[in-house]
This record gives sequence, C-alpha cells and structure tokens, in this order.
Amino acid sequence: MPNPVHDIDAGGQPMDKYDARVWKSLNEFWEKKSDPQTLTNRAAAALQHGGAAVEGAAKKATGAIPEMVKQPIRHVSDAAGEKVMEPVAKSVVHLLDLVNSWALDLNDPSWVVTHAQKQGLCIDAFTELHDADLKFCDRLLDRSTLTWRTVGALEGGAMGALAMVPIAGTVASISADIIVIQVLSTAIAARVAYSYGFDAKDPDEQRFIQRLVNRTFMAQAAKTQPMAQVGKAAGAIKGRVHWSDKLRNDHQIIKNLEKLMNLTGTNGGKVGVQSVGKAVPVVGVLLGAGTNSAVLGNVAADAKRYCQTRFLCEKYGLQTPSALDF
Repeated sequence: MPNPVHDIDAGGQPMDKYDARVWKSLNEFWEKKSDPQTLTNRAAAALQHGGAAVEGAAKKATGAIPEMVKQPIRHVSDAAGEKVMEPVAKSVVHLLDLVNSWALDLNDPSWVVTHAQKQGLCIDAFTELHDADLKFCDRLLDRSTLTWRTVGALEGGAMGALAMVPIAGTVASISADIIVIQVLSTAIAARVAYSYGFDAKDPDEQRFIQRLVNRTFMAQAAKTQPMAQVGKAAGAIKGRVHWSDKLRNDHQIIKNLEKLMNLTGTNGGKVGVQSVGKAVPVVGVLLGAGTNSAVLGNVAADAKRYCQTRFLCEKYGLQTPSALDF
C-alpha cells in the first residue's frame, strides 16, 4: 500500500500542498484499480489476448498511418457503388492525413521543450522537466483530456458515417478505425510521458504505453460487431418504401428504432420506414463518436495519472502503488 499523504517525508523533504493533494487523489484512484472486484478474470484474460494480437502492429504505430489503410477508403465509394458517399470517403482520407500529422507531432519531444519555454521554464531538453515542479508539468497538459475526447468524437463520427456504406464501407472503416485509434493512443501516451520528463522511447516507458494500447484494442474490438450490424441495417433499409416483418426480424436495430420513434411520432404513432432509414446512420455516427471519444480521453487521463505517480514516487522516494506493478 502507498504511504498515506501525512506520513510522506523524504529525507526531511515533506510534500508541498499541491503534490500532497495530487498524491492523495492518485492513491484513491490506484487503490480502486487494484481492487480485484474491478477486474474480472475474464476481462484480464481478454486484455492479455488483445495485447498479444495487437502488440506487433502497435509498436509500428508510433510514426504514421499506414498507406494500406488509406488506400481502401479512397476506393470505398466506387467499390460500394455509392457515389453519394464519395464526399464522406474523401473527408475520411483527409482525416487520416490529419491523424498522421498529429501522430508525428505528438511523438516529437521538441514540441514539449518549446511549449515549456513559452510557459517560462528555461530548458534545453525534455528530460529536464523531471526536475521541474509537478504543477508546471501538469500545466503543460491543460485541457489535454478534453481535447482528445473531442478528437476521438470527430474521428469516430467520421468513421461511423463511412460505415453506413453497404459492405465495403463497413469493412474499410472498421479496420481503419482500429488502427487509427491505436496510433493516436500510442502517440498521446508518448506526449504525456515527455511532458513529465520521461523518455517514451525507453523500454520501461514503452511497457506502460503498450498496456494503454492493449486497452484501446479491447474497447475498439467491442465496438466492431455493433458497428457492422448498423452498417448492414443501413444497407437493408435504404430505398425501402414499405415495412416488412423480415426487415424487422433481420435487423434488431431497425425494429428498436421503429418502436422508439413511434413513441414520439405524430402520425398516430406509426413512423414510416423511410424516417427510420434516415435515423439508422445517426446511430452509427453516435456509436463511433461515443466510443472513440471515451477511448482517447481515458488514454490521456490514465497516462497522466501514471506519469504523475512515477514523478512523485521518484521525487520523494515513495513506493509505487501495487496497481502499477506489471
């Protein structure tokens, strides 16, 4: 168990108020994480399996989005025969190019040095941040979690829209989405590490970054099946004029949407099939946006907590919480 805050005294150096407040909050967080009730054996096994499956790809994801991901999306409209979706497909390609730029920028520690200098700290290398105040390092990441939640929502929403292209769109968007989130997760964790003076390229630091990426794999994999179902439903209902029992029975999401929209319908509680058809793509967009927003937000927040904990443990000679022993 970590030392209580009031007992912290490293060689006559008690924690200042800010550090003590952060340490107390971190202790509470990691104690919950180490509670065996918060992670079932099944979830732990899934994490291990997911890590093995994605480890090779994630290690290569620190530089750029692979061209092989962009290429299928560039041709998705033609493959699906959906000219109306060409603007969406092109927008996703532009988004991938932007993600590529983000990944390269986040993996560049010189940005952290420049940002610290603008904040008034005279340093020549990011490693000097390890001797700075924790409060200063935290300030370098102001609003970072909110920023990446927003980025995740935008990326997930775009991929969700692309998934509404029948067959080809779903396959291309889901595969690209998983890789994009892994790339961004790795890069975000790297930026956070640099902000506290830790070298993200060091093997010890990469172990934690890899664990975060494994977690994103689990979250993305859980989304794959529902997204595919939404894509199939969108294709099945497109162009339909009349309801059929087969349409409802084959696509549960359509059946559920019909029931939900009937509750607020003004036409005697009988919503038309075309109205439901317009609502199905919205579900895909919300599913992608919601999941990816949470994933990137959690990565940013967890990486910050980890680095804060390491920072304080090394500064005050404290024992690392058991939840971080992996």
